[in-house]
Amino acid sequence: MRRGVIDRQTTETRIRVRIGLEGRGRYQVTTGIRFLDHMLELFARHGAFDLEVAAEGDLDVDQHHTVEDLGIALGEAVSQALGTRRGINRAGYFVMPMDETLAVAAIDLGGRPHAAVDLKLKVAKVGDLQAELVHDFFEGFAIGARGNVHVKVLYGRSSHHHVEAVFKAFARALRVACSKDTQLARALPSTKGII
Repeated sequence: MRRGVIDRQTTETRIRVRIGLEGRGRYQVTTGIRFLDHMLELFARHGAFDLEVAAEGDLDVDQHHTVEDLGIALGEAVSQALGTRRGINRAGYFVMPMDETLAVAAIDLGGRPHAAVDLKLKVAKVGDLQAELVHDFFEGFAIGARGNVHVKVLYGRSSHHHVEAVFKAFARALRVACSKDTQLARALPSTKGII
C-alpha cells in the first residue's frame, strides 16, 4: 500500500498526517474544529483513504494557521505516498450532487500547484469552521501535493451542503488521480518527462 506520513511543526501548529491511498475509508481525525473533522472524515470515506490526523494549533488566535497548515500537510502526505508518480492517472474529476447542491472537483497532480475555489458561500461560518478558510485548505493542499485543485459549487441553497459536496467531490477526484492505470504501467504521465 502506498502511504505517506508527515509531521509538520511550526510555532503556530503541530500536525501529524498519515494516509494510505489504498485504504478502506477508515479515519481517526482530531483538529480542534469539529466541522473540519467531519469534512476530513467524509474525505477519507469517499476517497477510500485510510486517514489519521492529529492537529493542534493556535485556535485561541484564529483557525487560519490550523486549516492552512493541515491542507499543506495532507498534500505533502499524498505526494509522499505517490512517490515518483509513475503509472498514476494523474488527473481526476468528479461531479457530486448533495440534495439541492451540485459541486464539481477536478485535480491534476502534474507538479504545478494552483487552486481555484468557488464555493458561493454567503455565511461567515459553517458549523464551527470559518467559511473563508475552506479556500485556504484547498490552496494549502495544492501547494503540498504540487497539483492543480479546482473545486466549484454550481448551485445550491445550504452552505453546509456546499462545503460537504465539495469535499466529497474532491475526495473522489483525488482517488481517480492517484489510482494506478495499467495501460500507463510504469510510464510518467507527462510529455515533459518530469512531474
